[in-house]
Order: sequence, then C-alpha cells, then structure tokens
Amino acid sequence: MTGRGYISFLSLAIRISRDHLEAAGHVCILKDASDLESSSEIAKLIEAESLEAALALHLYRGGRLLQGHGIPFGIIFGGTDLNEDVNHGEKKKVMGKVLEEARFAVAFTESMKEMAQTQWPHARGKICVQSQGIVTGPNSAFNWNTFLRQSGINQSADNLHIFLLVCGLRQVKDPLYLVDAFSEWHREEPNVYMVIVGPEVDPVFTREVGARVKRAAGVRLIREMPQGDLHAALKNCFAVVNSSVSEGMSAAILEEFVQLAKRLVSDPALEREIVANGREYVRAHHSWQAERCTYQNLIRTLEGSIQD
Repeated sequence: MTGRGYISFLSLAIRISRDHLEAAGHVCILKDASDLESSSEIAKLIEAESLEAALALHLYRGGRLLQGHGIPFGIIFGGTDLNEDVNHGEKKKVMGKVLEEARFAVAFTESMKEMAQTQWPHARGKICVQSQGIVTGPNSAFNWNTFLRQSGINQSADNLHIFLLVCGLRQVKDPLYLVDAFSEWHREEPNVYMVIVGPEVDPVFTREVGARVKRAAGVRLIREMPQGDLHAALKNCFAVVNSSVSEGMSAAILEEFVQLAKRLVSDPALEREIVANGREYVRAHHSWQAERCTYQNLIRTLEGSIQD
C-alpha cells in the first residue's frame, strides 16, 4: 500500500489516526464528512487519488458515504452514533449496513462496545476497544494574559479561576447548560469565570450561544483556536469542564457540580490530588503508543483485503 493512499474524515481522533498511519509509511488524505455532500463525491475522490482503503469517524455521518465503493474500510464509533442516531430508525438501519461492510469498528470504551453489540449483534466479532490516546503540544509562545484580555477578562491571572469548556457549538454538546450556574457563582465570587471555546458547527445555535453569553456575567465565548494555543490554554486554566445532552444530565447533577467546583477552588490539596490522579489515569489508560499500535494492526487487516 505504500505510495498509494487512505481517505479518512477529518476530526481530532482521525487526525491522530492519520499520524499513526503515516508513521507506518501510508499516505493519508483527510476530508471532513460535512464537506462531502454525496457518495458520488467520494467515488470521484477515490478514482482521482487511486485510494485503496478508508477510515471514517461516525457510522452515520462518515461511514454511510463509504458504502459500495469497493474499497475496504474501518469505522470509529462516535458518541453521536450510540447516543443520538441509534434512536432514529432509518439512521440505525443505515449504520447496521455500514457495519456489515466495514472490516472493523473501534469503540473508545467497553460500555460503547456493549451498546453497539446490543444494537447490532451481527457486528459482535468486528468491534474492538481502543481508548483515545492523549498527546498534547502546547504553543510555547502562547500568552495567557493576552488570552484573558482578548476574552474580556481584565483581572490579574494570579487571582483568577478560569473554567474552560471546549466543544463544537451544536445542540448535542449543550454548552449553555452551565451558563446560568457560572454566572450566579461569578456574582458571588468575581474571580470565577467560564470560557467556552469551540468552532461554529451549527450557525443558528452558535448565534443563540453568543446572544446568551453576552447577557451572562462571568461567561465568555471564544471561537475556534489553533490546536497549540488551545492546549496551552488548557494547561493554564484552573479546570476543564464538559457538558453534553447525551450524558442525560439533570438539575441535581448541576447543583452537585457547583458544590464540588467550589470545594475544588477552596482546597489546594484536593486540586493537587486530582491533578496527580488524572495524570496517572491518562498514563495508564490513554497511551498514545498503545493507540498507534492498535490502529497500525487494524490497518493490516485492510491491507490483506486489498491483496486478496
């Protein structure tokens, strides 16, 4: 396969996968599924670039475009596949067909694998688990104080507690879930802020987020950042938070979150313990080297299909 190519769909996970495949001597072409309107566009790309195999993130958004082109492909499950799209009859049917044709499917967790096997028992033998490898490359030239000023936060960084929420601006990520809670907390403690960072995925929803944030004290919105700058911001912030409709969050969880976040701010020993435990968990369960080994081994199954 050396000297020919893979097609893969652009995402954070796939970008990392591309690095793994290129390290093994393969050529990768990255495409965003949202930029490809039809299967015929894929067919033209396959022919123009003499592509031999494919790797896609999301069964429905990416995988359905790869069906019927005569090249072997693998699939990486996205959370949307198992938490949202599976609840729509037609989408679930399409995803089942994708799994029939796919040579392998990767789930990030055992629970994702179990959910997929329950929905599509025929794919049981194809699904493996590989957690997402974590590797960061913070930009050494990044200036935290400049970032804060550009975010409209004009206080000394030494006295601030910045919570960072990183997500694509779309409904399922529910970035507005924490806005009111943080705004109320900020009124009590003006050195506490939440900064939402993310690209515009849904233009209508992005405008809604922007309008809501403008009215919320202590909450800021920053559009997409270069990866190196984002990693540096993550390194400098007090804590990273996450929200998603798919997690089935309730008001009780929100209340509990605020209590725990306040405790974290007031207890430096607890903060150090959580950071140390988190670092050890990533080392043990999110190895970048293990992820590379898994994907390179899986791609060998596609190589065998091509040779056959």
